Amino acid sequence: MERLKTFTKAQFSAMTGGAVDYMVMVFFTEFFHIHYTISIAIGGIVGAVVNFTLNKSWTFKSKELPYKSTGMHQLLKFALVVTNSIVLKSSSTYLITTILNIDYKFSRIITDLIISIGFNYNLQKHWVFRKISIPENNIGLTENKLPVADNECKLPD
Repeated sequence: MERLKTFTKAQFSAMTGGAVDYMVMVFFTEFFHIHYTISIAIGGIVGAVVNFTLNKSWTFKSKELPYKSTGMHQLLKFALVVTNSIVLKSSSTYLITTILNIDYKFSRIITDLIISIGFNYNLQKHWVFRKISIPENNIGLTENKLPVADNECKLPD
């Protein structure tokens, strides 16, 4: 049940960031006449800020388990995921638009559905916002029974 809750929250965060991303893309393409592949990058950056904020503060937040990475490491990992996501979305949108000869706005929706679930969600959940797991034998726990970060792992006395 917890996994479904996290997945649902992640999809809501992705849709919110994606809606901002999509609107920025259309705005820059239609009003400033910037090629849609460039507008995808601009929108991707703006949408990523929204998505990261929601994911860190709500989607993957847990009172029980701390994150495996610090906030700065999460941001760097997230930036790497977003950069690759933007490249995938831009190139895929271009290919679908060119090959199928359909409007870039529709191609982008198709691309987003595939990349958001197949690429972004998995990397964010299992890499960017990964939690420290509590070992069954309690090795690596501090006195207050919270896991310690990887670089501080200690054996109990």
